[in-house]
Amino acid sequence: MSKRWTPKIEPEKNVVEELSKAINLNKVLTTILVQRGIATFEDAKKFFRPQLTDMHDPFIMKGMDLAVARIEAAITSGQKILIYGDYDVDGTTAVATVYSFFYQRYPHLDFYIPDRYTEGYGISFMSIDWASNNGFSLIIALDCGIKSVDKIAYANSKGVDFIICDHHLPGDEIPAAIAVLNPKQADCIYPFKELSGAGIGYKLIQGYALKHGIPSAEVEAFLDLGAVSVASDLVPILDENRVMAHFGLKKLKQNPNNGLKALLEAYPDKPEFGVNDIVFFIGPRINAAGRIADAKDSVRLMTADTMEDAKKIASQVNQHNNERRGFDQTITEHAFELIENDPSFLDRKSTILFHNEWHKGVIGIVASRLIEKYYRPTIILTESNGMATGSARSVEGFDLYSAIEECSDLLDQYGGHTHAAGLTLKLENLPMFIEKFEMVVAKNIVERSLTPEIEYDMEIPLRTITPKFYSVLKQFSPFGPGNLNPVFMSKNVWDVGDATIVGNNHLKLSLTQEEGGRIFKAIGFGLGAYYDKVSQGISFDICFTIEENHFNGHVNLQLNIKDILFR
Repeated sequence: MSKRWTPKIEPEKNVVEELSKAINLNKVLTTILVQRGIATFEDAKKFFRPQLTDMHDPFIMKGMDLAVARIEAAITSGQKILIYGDYDVDGTTAVATVYSFFYQRYPHLDFYIPDRYTEGYGISFMSIDWASNNGFSLIIALDCGIKSVDKIAYANSKGVDFIICDHHLPGDEIPAAIAVLNPKQADCIYPFKELSGAGIGYKLIQGYALKHGIPSAEVEAFLDLGAVSVASDLVPILDENRVMAHFGLKKLKQNPNNGLKALLEAYPDKPEFGVNDIVFFIGPRINAAGRIADAKDSVRLMTADTMEDAKKIASQVNQHNNERRGFDQTITEHAFELIENDPSFLDRKSTILFHNEWHKGVIGIVASRLIEKYYRPTIILTESNGMATGSARSVEGFDLYSAIEECSDLLDQYGGHTHAAGLTLKLENLPMFIEKFEMVVAKNIVERSLTPEIEYDMEIPLRTITPKFYSVLKQFSPFGPGNLNPVFMSKNVWDVGDATIVGNNHLKLSLTQEEGGRIFKAIGFGLGAYYDKVSQGISFDICFTIEENHFNGHVNLQLNIKDILFR
Protein backbone atom coordinates (compact mmCIF):
# COMPACT_ATOMS: atom_id res chain seq x y z
CA MET A 1 0.00 0.00 0.00
CA SER A 2 1.41 3.39 -1.00
CA LYS A 3 1.96 5.88 1.81
CA ARG A 4 2.03 9.67 2.03
CA TRP A 5 5.30 11.15 3.26
CA THR A 6 4.81 14.37 5.20
CA PRO A 7 7.65 16.42 6.71
CA LYS A 8 7.11 17.99 10.13
CA ILE A 9 7.01 21.78 10.22
CA GLU A 10 10.47 23.26 10.58
CA PRO A 11 10.86 25.23 13.82
CA GLU A 12 12.15 28.80 13.93
CA LYS A 13 15.88 28.86 13.24
CA ASN A 14 16.73 31.32 16.02
CA VAL A 15 15.06 29.06 18.63
CA VAL A 16 17.07 26.07 17.35
CA GLU A 17 20.31 28.06 17.35
CA GLU A 18 19.83 29.36 20.89
CA LEU A 19 18.99 25.93 22.29
CA SER A 20 21.84 24.32 20.32
CA LYS A 21 24.31 26.70 21.99
CA ALA A 22 22.70 26.37 25.43
CA ILE A 23 22.94 22.56 25.53
CA ASN A 24 25.92 22.10 23.18
CA LEU A 25 24.05 19.84 20.76
CA ASN A 26 24.18 19.63 16.95
CA LYS A 27 21.40 21.36 15.04
CA VAL A 28 19.81 18.20 13.62
CA LEU A 29 19.08 16.80 17.07
CA THR A 30 18.24 20.23 18.47
CA THR A 31 15.69 20.74 15.68
CA ILE A 32 13.96 17.50 16.68
CA LEU A 33 13.86 18.67 20.30
CA VAL A 34 12.28 21.99 19.37
CA GLN A 35 9.73 20.19 17.17
CA ARG A 36 8.73 18.35 20.35
CA GLY A 37 8.15 21.53 22.33
CA ILE A 38 11.54 21.57 24.09
CA ALA A 39 12.83 25.10 23.63
CA THR A 40 14.84 26.01 26.76
CA PHE A 41 17.71 24.65 28.80
CA GLU A 42 15.30 23.75 31.63
CA ASP A 43 12.97 21.90 29.21
CA ALA A 44 15.93 19.93 27.88
CA LYS A 45 17.21 19.14 31.36
CA LYS A 46 13.84 17.65 32.38
CA PHE A 47 13.62 15.77 29.08
CA PHE A 48 17.07 14.19 29.18
CA ARG A 49 17.36 13.79 32.95
CA PRO A 50 13.94 12.88 34.38
CA GLN A 51 13.74 12.95 38.18
CA LEU A 52 11.19 11.37 40.49
CA THR A 53 10.95 14.78 42.14
CA ASP A 54 9.46 16.07 38.84
CA MET A 55 6.21 14.29 39.74
CA HIS A 56 3.41 16.53 40.96
CA ASP A 57 1.94 16.70 44.45
CA PRO A 58 -0.94 14.18 44.42
CA PHE A 59 -3.05 16.43 46.64
CA ILE A 60 -3.37 18.95 43.80
CA MET A 61 -5.69 16.40 42.17
CA LYS A 62 -9.34 17.11 42.92
CA GLY A 63 -10.76 14.58 45.37
CA MET A 64 -7.44 13.20 46.64
CA ASP A 65 -7.96 14.43 50.20
CA LEU A 66 -11.44 12.88 50.26
CA ALA A 67 -10.17 9.58 48.83
CA VAL A 68 -7.35 9.26 51.36
CA ALA A 69 -9.69 10.19 54.24
CA ARG A 70 -12.24 7.53 53.19
CA ILE A 71 -9.54 4.84 53.01
CA GLU A 72 -8.27 5.90 56.45
CA ALA A 73 -11.80 5.62 57.85
CA ALA A 74 -12.23 2.16 56.34
CA ILE A 75 -8.94 0.93 57.79
CA THR A 76 -9.58 2.47 61.21
CA SER A 77 -13.00 0.81 61.52
CA GLY A 78 -11.98 -2.52 59.98
CA GLN A 79 -14.21 -2.26 56.87
CA LYS A 80 -13.64 -4.58 53.89
CA ILE A 81 -12.18 -2.81 50.86
CA LEU A 82 -12.51 -4.10 47.27
CA ILE A 83 -9.99 -3.03 44.62
CA TYR A 84 -11.78 -3.06 41.25
CA GLY A 85 -10.37 -2.64 37.75
CA ASP A 86 -10.90 -3.31 34.08
CA TYR A 87 -9.66 -6.52 32.42
CA ASP A 88 -7.03 -4.95 30.14
CA VAL A 89 -3.36 -4.21 30.92
CA ASP A 90 -4.03 -0.76 32.35
CA GLY A 91 -6.82 -2.01 34.61
CA THR A 92 -4.98 -5.07 35.88
CA THR A 93 -1.69 -3.23 36.52
CA ALA A 94 -3.69 -0.57 38.38
CA VAL A 95 -5.37 -3.21 40.55
CA ALA A 96 -2.07 -5.00 41.18
CA THR A 97 -0.45 -1.71 42.26
CA VAL A 98 -3.17 -0.49 44.64
CA TYR A 99 -4.02 -3.94 46.01
CA SER A 100 -0.37 -4.82 46.73
CA PHE A 101 0.34 -1.48 48.41
CA PHE A 102 -2.62 -1.65 50.79
CA TYR A 103 -2.43 -5.41 51.40
CA GLN A 104 1.01 -4.85 52.93
CA ARG A 105 -0.73 -2.69 55.53
CA TYR A 106 -4.27 -4.00 55.87
CA PRO A 107 -5.65 -7.56 55.61
CA HIS A 108 -9.38 -6.95 54.95
CA LEU A 109 -8.88 -6.48 51.25
CA ASP A 110 -9.72 -8.27 47.99
CA PHE A 111 -9.74 -7.46 44.28
CA TYR A 112 -12.32 -7.85 41.53
CA ILE A 113 -11.99 -7.88 37.73
CA PRO A 114 -15.25 -8.01 35.72
CA ASP A 115 -15.71 -10.85 33.26
CA ARG A 116 -15.38 -9.65 29.65
CA TYR A 117 -18.22 -11.91 28.50
CA THR A 118 -20.82 -11.81 31.28
CA GLU A 119 -20.26 -8.31 32.67
CA GLY A 120 -18.48 -6.35 29.96
CA TYR A 121 -16.32 -3.27 30.41
CA GLY A 122 -16.27 -1.17 33.56
CA ILE A 123 -18.38 -1.29 36.71
CA SER A 124 -21.26 -3.77 36.59
CA PHE A 125 -24.41 -4.18 38.67
CA MET A 126 -23.34 -7.80 39.19
CA SER A 127 -20.08 -6.70 40.84
CA ILE A 128 -21.89 -4.29 43.17
CA ASP A 129 -24.26 -7.06 44.25
CA TRP A 130 -21.27 -9.37 44.84
CA ALA A 131 -19.49 -6.71 46.92
CA SER A 132 -22.62 -5.99 48.99
CA ASN A 133 -23.35 -9.68 49.58
CA ASN A 134 -19.76 -10.27 50.69
CA GLY A 135 -19.62 -7.40 53.16
CA PHE A 136 -17.52 -4.84 51.24
CA SER A 137 -18.41 -1.26 52.15
CA LEU A 138 -15.76 0.51 50.01
CA ILE A 139 -14.80 -0.10 46.38
CA ILE A 140 -11.79 1.60 44.80
CA ALA A 141 -12.49 1.52 41.04
CA LEU A 142 -9.47 1.89 38.75
CA ASP A 143 -9.37 2.67 35.01
CA CYS A 144 -13.17 2.83 34.87
CA GLY A 145 -16.24 4.40 36.45
CA ILE A 146 -16.23 8.01 35.27
CA LYS A 147 -19.48 7.50 33.33
CA SER A 148 -21.06 4.93 35.69
CA VAL A 149 -23.63 7.35 37.10
CA ASP A 150 -26.38 4.71 37.37
CA LYS A 151 -24.05 2.07 38.85
CA ILE A 152 -22.75 4.40 41.57
CA ALA A 153 -26.31 5.47 42.44
CA TYR A 154 -27.20 1.77 42.77
CA ALA A 155 -24.14 1.15 44.97
CA ASN A 156 -25.07 4.11 47.19
CA SER A 157 -28.56 2.63 47.66
CA LYS A 158 -26.91 -0.57 48.92
CA GLY A 159 -24.55 1.20 51.31
CA VAL A 160 -21.43 0.58 49.21
CA ASP A 161 -19.12 3.61 48.80
CA PHE A 162 -16.97 4.18 45.72
CA ILE A 163 -13.69 5.97 45.08
CA ILE A 164 -13.32 6.35 41.30
CA CYS A 165 -9.82 6.57 39.82
CA ASP A 166 -10.26 7.00 36.07
CA HIS A 167 -8.53 8.74 33.17
CA HIS A 168 -11.24 8.58 30.50
CA LEU A 169 -13.20 11.65 29.45
CA PRO A 170 -16.04 12.45 31.86
CA GLY A 171 -19.62 12.80 30.65
CA ASP A 172 -22.00 15.65 31.45
CA GLU A 173 -22.69 14.19 34.90
CA ILE A 174 -20.04 13.03 37.39
CA PRO A 175 -21.03 9.93 39.43
CA ALA A 176 -21.96 10.56 43.07
CA ALA A 177 -18.96 8.71 44.49
CA ILE A 178 -17.20 9.60 47.76
CA ALA A 179 -14.26 10.84 45.66
CA VAL A 180 -13.55 11.02 41.93
CA LEU A 181 -9.89 11.20 40.90
CA ASN A 182 -9.67 12.18 37.24
CA PRO A 183 -7.54 15.11 36.03
CA LYS A 184 -9.82 15.46 32.99
CA GLN A 185 -12.64 16.80 35.16
CA ALA A 186 -13.32 20.38 34.08
CA ASP A 187 -12.71 21.79 37.58
CA CYS A 188 -9.59 19.74 38.37
CA ILE A 189 -6.45 21.92 38.35
CA TYR A 190 -4.00 18.99 38.32
CA PRO A 191 -1.27 20.08 35.85
CA PHE A 192 -0.97 16.82 33.88
CA LYS A 193 -4.13 15.47 32.29
CA GLU A 194 -2.85 12.35 30.49
CA LEU A 195 -2.09 9.81 33.23
CA SER A 196 -3.04 6.18 32.58
CA GLY A 197 -5.51 4.39 34.84
CA ALA A 198 -2.63 2.80 36.74
CA GLY A 199 -1.04 6.25 36.87
CA ILE A 200 -4.08 7.55 38.78
CA GLY A 201 -3.79 4.52 41.09
CA TYR A 202 -0.12 5.35 41.62
CA LYS A 203 -1.05 8.92 42.62
CA LEU A 204 -3.57 7.52 45.12
CA ILE A 205 -0.99 5.38 46.92
CA GLN A 206 1.50 8.25 46.68
CA GLY A 207 -1.03 10.54 48.38
CA TYR A 208 -1.73 7.98 51.11
CA ALA A 209 2.01 7.44 51.66
CA LEU A 210 2.68 11.18 51.95
CA LYS A 211 -0.11 11.58 54.50
CA HIS A 212 1.19 8.67 56.61
CA GLY A 213 4.94 9.24 56.36
CA ILE A 214 5.53 6.03 54.36
CA PRO A 215 8.93 6.13 52.62
CA SER A 216 8.68 7.05 48.92
CA ALA A 217 10.67 3.91 48.03
CA GLU A 218 7.66 1.81 49.04
CA VAL A 219 5.58 3.61 46.39
CA GLU A 220 8.36 3.62 43.79
CA ALA A 221 8.48 -0.18 44.07
CA PHE A 222 5.45 -0.16 41.72
CA LEU A 223 7.05 1.88 38.93
CA ASP A 224 7.62 -1.24 36.80
CA LEU A 225 3.86 -1.85 36.78
CA GLY A 226 3.39 1.85 35.99
CA ALA A 227 5.69 1.58 32.97
CA VAL A 228 3.78 -1.47 31.71
CA SER A 229 0.55 0.52 31.99
CA VAL A 230 1.91 3.66 30.29
CA ALA A 231 3.35 1.68 27.37
CA SER A 232 0.36 -0.61 26.87
CA ASP A 233 -2.38 2.00 27.15
CA LEU A 234 -0.69 4.28 24.59
CA VAL A 235 -0.91 7.42 26.73
CA PRO A 236 1.45 10.28 25.78
CA ILE A 237 4.94 9.65 27.15
CA LEU A 238 5.28 13.18 28.48
CA ASP A 239 5.52 14.81 31.92
CA GLU A 240 4.73 12.27 34.70
CA ASN A 241 4.22 9.44 32.20
CA ARG A 242 7.77 9.99 30.95
CA VAL A 243 9.13 9.90 34.50
CA MET A 244 7.16 6.73 35.25
CA ALA A 245 8.25 5.05 32.02
CA HIS A 246 11.90 6.09 32.46
CA PHE A 247 12.27 4.74 36.00
CA GLY A 248 9.83 1.87 35.50
CA LEU A 249 11.83 0.51 32.56
CA LYS A 250 14.99 0.65 34.69
CA LYS A 251 13.24 -1.29 37.45
CA LEU A 252 11.90 -3.76 34.88
CA LYS A 253 15.50 -4.53 33.88
CA GLN A 254 17.13 -4.44 37.31
CA ASN A 255 14.52 -5.60 39.82
CA PRO A 256 11.06 -6.38 38.39
CA ASN A 257 8.29 -7.74 40.55
CA ASN A 258 7.98 -11.53 40.66
CA GLY A 259 5.26 -11.77 38.02
CA LEU A 260 6.98 -9.62 35.43
CA LYS A 261 10.28 -11.37 36.16
CA ALA A 262 8.63 -14.75 35.54
CA LEU A 263 7.23 -13.53 32.20
CA LEU A 264 10.61 -12.14 31.14
CA GLU A 265 12.34 -15.49 31.64
CA ALA A 266 11.05 -16.40 28.16
CA TYR A 267 12.42 -13.18 26.63
CA PRO A 268 15.90 -12.58 25.17
CA ASP A 269 18.25 -10.83 27.57
CA LYS A 270 18.93 -7.19 26.64
CA PRO A 271 21.11 -4.47 28.17
CA GLU A 272 17.96 -2.41 28.78
CA PHE A 273 14.25 -2.51 28.03
CA GLY A 274 12.21 -0.07 25.96
CA VAL A 275 8.54 0.64 25.42
CA ASN A 276 8.37 -1.81 22.49
CA ASP A 277 9.48 -4.68 24.74
CA ILE A 278 6.35 -4.03 26.79
CA VAL A 279 4.05 -3.39 23.82
CA PHE A 280 5.06 -6.52 21.89
CA PHE A 281 5.89 -8.98 24.68
CA ILE A 282 4.67 -8.19 28.19
CA GLY A 283 1.43 -6.34 27.33
CA PRO A 284 -0.09 -9.01 25.05
CA ARG A 285 0.54 -11.71 27.66
CA ILE A 286 -1.11 -9.74 30.46
CA ASN A 287 -4.01 -8.94 28.13
CA ALA A 288 -4.39 -12.54 26.96
CA ALA A 289 -5.76 -13.78 30.29
CA GLY A 290 -8.77 -11.46 30.00
CA ARG A 291 -9.24 -12.24 26.32
CA ILE A 292 -9.14 -16.02 26.62
CA ALA A 293 -9.77 -16.97 30.27
CA ASP A 294 -9.90 -14.87 33.45
CA ALA A 295 -8.11 -11.52 33.84
CA LYS A 296 -7.75 -12.26 37.55
CA ASP A 297 -4.87 -14.53 36.49
CA SER A 298 -2.96 -11.41 35.37
CA VAL A 299 -3.50 -9.73 38.75
CA ARG A 300 -2.48 -12.92 40.58
CA LEU A 301 0.67 -12.98 38.44
CA MET A 302 1.60 -9.38 39.24
CA THR A 303 0.87 -9.79 42.96
CA ALA A 304 2.62 -13.17 43.40
CA ASP A 305 4.56 -13.33 46.68
CA THR A 306 7.06 -15.95 45.53
CA MET A 307 8.87 -16.75 42.28
CA GLU A 308 7.50 -20.29 42.51
CA ASP A 309 3.91 -18.99 42.42
CA ALA A 310 4.78 -16.43 39.75
CA LYS A 311 6.28 -19.08 37.45
CA LYS A 312 3.20 -21.28 37.73
CA ILE A 313 0.86 -18.43 36.85
CA ALA A 314 3.21 -17.14 34.10
CA SER A 315 3.01 -20.58 32.49
CA GLN A 316 -0.79 -20.33 32.43
CA VAL A 317 -0.68 -16.76 31.10
CA ASN A 318 1.74 -17.79 28.33
CA GLN A 319 -0.63 -20.63 27.42
CA HIS A 320 -3.52 -18.13 27.21
CA ASN A 321 -1.35 -15.99 24.93
CA ASN A 322 -0.59 -18.95 22.65
CA GLU A 323 -4.32 -19.63 22.37
CA ARG A 324 -4.95 -15.95 21.67
CA ARG A 325 -2.39 -15.97 18.86
CA GLY A 326 -4.02 -19.03 17.34
CA PHE A 327 -7.47 -17.41 17.36
CA ASP A 328 -5.97 -14.17 16.07
CA GLN A 329 -4.24 -15.83 13.11
CA THR A 330 -7.22 -18.02 12.14
CA ILE A 331 -9.77 -15.20 12.30
CA THR A 332 -7.49 -12.74 10.48
CA GLU A 333 -6.95 -15.21 7.62
CA HIS A 334 -10.71 -15.85 7.46
CA ALA A 335 -11.36 -12.10 7.39
CA PHE A 336 -8.86 -11.58 4.55
CA GLU A 337 -10.57 -14.39 2.63
CA LEU A 338 -14.03 -12.83 3.06
CA ILE A 339 -12.75 -9.48 1.81
CA GLU A 340 -10.87 -10.90 -1.20
CA ASN A 341 -13.98 -12.84 -2.27
CA ASP A 342 -16.23 -9.79 -2.11
CA PRO A 343 -15.92 -7.63 -5.28
CA SER A 344 -17.98 -4.83 -3.71
CA PHE A 345 -15.34 -4.32 -1.04
CA LEU A 346 -13.09 -2.39 -3.43
CA ASP A 347 -15.64 0.44 -3.67
CA ARG A 348 -16.37 0.73 0.05
CA LYS A 349 -14.84 3.30 2.41
CA SER A 350 -15.31 1.11 5.53
CA THR A 351 -14.78 -2.51 6.48
CA ILE A 352 -17.42 -4.32 8.54
CA LEU A 353 -17.27 -8.10 8.94
CA PHE A 354 -19.41 -10.42 11.05
CA HIS A 355 -19.11 -14.11 11.86
CA ASN A 356 -21.03 -15.72 14.68
CA GLU A 357 -18.18 -18.07 15.69
CA TRP A 358 -15.30 -15.60 15.90
CA HIS A 359 -13.75 -15.31 19.37
CA LYS A 360 -14.87 -12.11 21.09
CA GLY A 361 -11.56 -11.71 22.91
CA VAL A 362 -9.48 -11.11 19.77
CA ILE A 363 -11.77 -9.20 17.38
CA GLY A 364 -10.15 -5.88 18.35
CA ILE A 365 -6.75 -7.25 17.35
CA VAL A 366 -8.20 -8.52 14.05
CA ALA A 367 -9.67 -5.07 13.34
CA SER A 368 -6.18 -3.59 13.77
CA ARG A 369 -4.70 -6.22 11.40
CA LEU A 370 -7.24 -5.26 8.72
CA ILE A 371 -6.41 -1.57 9.16
CA GLU A 372 -2.75 -2.42 8.49
CA LYS A 373 -3.66 -4.11 5.19
CA TYR A 374 -6.64 -2.13 3.85
CA TYR A 375 -6.49 1.14 5.82
CA ARG A 376 -10.11 2.12 6.26
CA PRO A 377 -12.37 2.44 9.33
CA THR A 378 -12.99 -1.13 10.44
CA ILE A 379 -15.49 -2.98 12.64
CA ILE A 380 -15.22 -6.69 13.40
CA LEU A 381 -18.27 -8.32 14.97
CA THR A 382 -19.18 -11.68 16.45
CA GLU A 383 -22.17 -13.15 18.26
CA SER A 384 -22.30 -13.08 22.06
CA ASN A 385 -25.32 -13.71 24.29
CA GLY A 386 -27.65 -13.54 21.28
CA MET A 387 -26.34 -10.11 20.19
CA ALA A 388 -23.82 -8.86 17.65
CA THR A 389 -20.89 -7.38 19.53
CA GLY A 390 -17.90 -5.71 17.94
CA SER A 391 -14.65 -3.81 18.17
CA ALA A 392 -13.92 -0.84 15.94
CA ARG A 393 -10.66 0.80 14.91
CA SER A 394 -10.10 3.95 12.88
CA VAL A 395 -7.59 5.51 10.53
CA GLU A 396 -5.73 8.75 11.19
CA GLY A 397 -7.91 11.81 10.81
CA PHE A 398 -11.31 10.10 11.02
CA ASP A 399 -13.52 10.37 14.12
CA LEU A 400 -14.76 6.81 14.54
CA TYR A 401 -16.78 7.51 17.68
CA SER A 402 -18.82 10.24 15.98
CA ALA A 403 -19.53 7.95 13.02
CA ILE A 404 -20.79 5.20 15.34
CA GLU A 405 -22.83 7.76 17.27
CA GLU A 406 -24.64 8.71 14.04
CA CYS A 407 -25.79 5.07 13.85
CA SER A 408 -26.87 4.94 17.50
CA ASP A 409 -30.54 4.36 16.59
CA LEU A 410 -29.49 0.84 15.51
CA LEU A 411 -27.28 0.13 18.54
CA ASP A 412 -28.03 -1.16 22.02
CA GLN A 413 -24.74 -0.02 23.50
CA TYR A 414 -21.56 1.70 22.36
CA GLY A 415 -18.57 3.52 23.81
CA GLY A 416 -15.01 4.53 23.06
CA HIS A 417 -13.13 7.42 21.51
CA THR A 418 -11.90 8.82 18.21
CA HIS A 419 -9.65 5.89 17.27
CA ALA A 420 -11.22 2.86 18.95
CA ALA A 421 -14.66 1.82 20.14
CA GLY A 422 -16.88 -1.07 21.12
CA LEU A 423 -20.52 -1.66 20.24
CA THR A 424 -23.42 -4.07 20.70
CA LEU A 425 -26.58 -4.41 18.60
CA LYS A 426 -29.40 -6.82 17.80
CA LEU A 427 -28.55 -9.36 15.10
CA GLU A 428 -31.52 -8.27 12.99
CA ASN A 429 -30.17 -4.69 12.90
CA LEU A 430 -26.81 -5.77 11.49
CA PRO A 431 -27.54 -5.38 7.73
CA MET A 432 -28.99 -1.89 8.27
CA PHE A 433 -26.06 -0.91 10.50
CA ILE A 434 -23.47 -2.07 7.93
CA GLU A 435 -25.08 0.07 5.24
CA LYS A 436 -25.65 3.11 7.43
CA PHE A 437 -22.11 3.07 8.82
CA GLU A 438 -20.71 2.84 5.28
CA MET A 439 -22.89 5.78 4.24
CA VAL A 440 -21.71 7.87 7.22
CA VAL A 441 -18.04 7.07 6.57
CA ALA A 442 -18.30 7.75 2.83
CA LYS A 443 -19.98 11.11 3.54
CA ASN A 444 -17.44 12.28 6.13
CA ILE A 445 -14.04 10.78 5.36
CA VAL A 446 -11.55 12.77 3.29
CA GLU A 447 -9.57 10.94 0.62
CA ARG A 448 -6.21 11.56 2.31
CA SER A 449 -7.42 9.63 5.39
CA LEU A 450 -7.66 6.48 3.24
CA THR A 451 -3.90 6.52 2.63
CA PRO A 452 -1.54 5.85 5.55
CA GLU A 453 0.83 8.70 6.36
CA ILE A 454 4.46 8.67 7.41
CA GLU A 455 5.34 11.91 9.16
CA TYR A 456 9.09 12.33 9.20
CA ASP A 457 11.07 14.67 11.45
CA MET A 458 13.62 15.81 8.88
CA GLU A 459 15.72 14.90 5.87
CA ILE A 460 19.35 14.00 6.61
CA PRO A 461 22.31 12.62 4.65
CA LEU A 462 23.30 9.14 5.87
CA ARG A 463 26.76 10.42 6.85
CA THR A 464 25.05 12.33 9.70
CA ILE A 465 24.49 8.99 11.45
CA THR A 466 27.45 8.23 13.70
CA PRO A 467 27.77 6.36 17.00
CA LYS A 468 27.93 9.72 18.80
CA PHE A 469 24.78 10.93 17.00
CA TYR A 470 22.94 7.75 17.98
CA SER A 471 24.16 7.86 21.60
CA VAL A 472 22.35 11.22 22.01
CA LEU A 473 19.32 10.11 20.00
CA LYS A 474 18.96 7.12 22.30
CA GLN A 475 18.53 9.50 25.23
CA PHE A 476 15.32 10.80 23.61
CA SER A 477 13.71 7.54 24.76
CA PRO A 478 11.44 6.20 26.15
CA PHE A 479 9.58 6.51 22.85
CA GLY A 480 5.84 6.38 22.42
CA PRO A 481 2.84 8.66 21.73
CA GLY A 482 3.85 12.30 22.22
CA ASN A 483 7.52 11.35 21.81
CA LEU A 484 7.78 8.95 18.90
CA ASN A 485 11.10 7.52 17.75
CA PRO A 486 12.38 10.17 15.28
CA VAL A 487 11.76 9.28 11.64
CA PHE A 488 14.32 10.48 9.08
CA MET A 489 14.24 10.71 5.31
CA SER A 490 17.23 10.24 3.01
CA LYS A 491 17.24 10.59 -0.77
CA ASN A 492 19.10 8.73 -3.50
CA VAL A 493 20.39 5.73 -1.58
CA TRP A 494 21.07 2.33 -3.13
CA ASP A 495 21.78 -1.23 -2.14
CA VAL A 496 25.42 -2.28 -2.61
CA GLY A 497 24.47 -5.72 -3.88
CA ASP A 498 23.37 -8.03 -1.09
CA ALA A 499 19.62 -7.33 -0.87
CA THR A 500 17.74 -10.40 0.30
CA ILE A 501 14.34 -11.43 1.64
CA VAL A 502 14.39 -12.88 5.16
CA GLY A 503 11.75 -14.24 7.51
CA ASN A 504 8.15 -13.41 6.66
CA ASN A 505 8.70 -11.16 3.62
CA HIS A 506 11.20 -8.79 5.27
CA LEU A 507 13.76 -6.94 3.15
CA LYS A 508 17.38 -6.91 4.30
CA LEU A 509 19.70 -4.38 2.69
CA SER A 510 23.14 -2.78 2.81
CA LEU A 511 22.73 0.86 1.84
CA THR A 512 24.99 3.69 0.86
CA GLN A 513 24.45 7.24 -0.40
CA GLU A 514 27.92 7.99 -1.76
CA GLU A 515 30.38 6.12 -3.94
CA GLY A 516 32.93 4.68 -1.52
CA GLY A 517 30.89 6.00 1.38
CA ARG A 518 29.86 4.25 4.56
CA ILE A 519 27.55 1.25 4.22
CA PHE A 520 24.54 0.94 6.56
CA LYS A 521 22.77 -2.28 7.36
CA ALA A 522 19.00 -1.91 6.99
CA ILE A 523 15.83 -3.93 7.47
CA GLY A 524 12.38 -3.25 6.01
CA PHE A 525 9.74 -5.32 7.78
CA GLY A 526 7.08 -6.52 5.33
CA LEU A 527 8.78 -4.73 2.42
CA GLY A 528 9.81 -7.84 0.47
CA ALA A 529 7.75 -6.67 -2.54
CA TYR A 530 10.48 -4.07 -3.24
CA TYR A 531 13.20 -6.71 -3.64
CA ASP A 532 13.16 -6.90 -7.45
CA LYS A 533 13.66 -3.16 -7.86
CA VAL A 534 16.22 -2.53 -5.11
CA SER A 535 18.34 -5.51 -6.22
CA GLN A 536 18.84 -3.82 -9.61
CA GLY A 537 21.12 -1.24 -8.01
CA ILE A 538 18.87 1.74 -8.80
CA SER A 539 18.59 4.60 -6.31
CA PHE A 540 15.55 5.34 -4.16
CA ASP A 541 14.43 7.41 -1.18
CA ILE A 542 13.79 5.97 2.29
CA CYS A 543 11.96 6.91 5.48
CA PHE A 544 13.51 5.20 8.48
CA THR A 545 14.29 5.11 12.18
CA ILE A 546 17.69 4.26 13.65
CA GLU A 547 18.09 1.40 16.09
CA GLU A 548 20.61 -0.99 17.60
CA ASN A 549 20.61 -4.55 16.34
CA HIS A 550 21.71 -7.06 18.99
CA PHE A 551 22.84 -10.38 17.50
CA ASN A 552 25.15 -13.05 18.91
CA GLY A 553 26.65 -10.62 21.40
CA HIS A 554 27.36 -8.00 18.72
CA VAL A 555 25.65 -4.60 18.58
CA ASN A 556 25.39 -2.68 15.30
CA LEU A 557 23.51 0.41 14.18
CA GLN A 558 20.72 -0.48 11.78
CA LEU A 559 18.21 1.51 9.72
CA ASN A 560 14.63 0.34 10.20
CA ILE A 561 13.01 1.28 6.90
CA LYS A 562 9.38 2.39 7.09
CA ASP A 563 8.87 2.93 3.35
CA ILE A 564 10.70 3.13 0.02
CA LEU A 565 10.00 5.53 -2.83
CA PHE A 566 11.36 5.10 -6.36
CA ARG A 567 11.55 8.29 -8.40
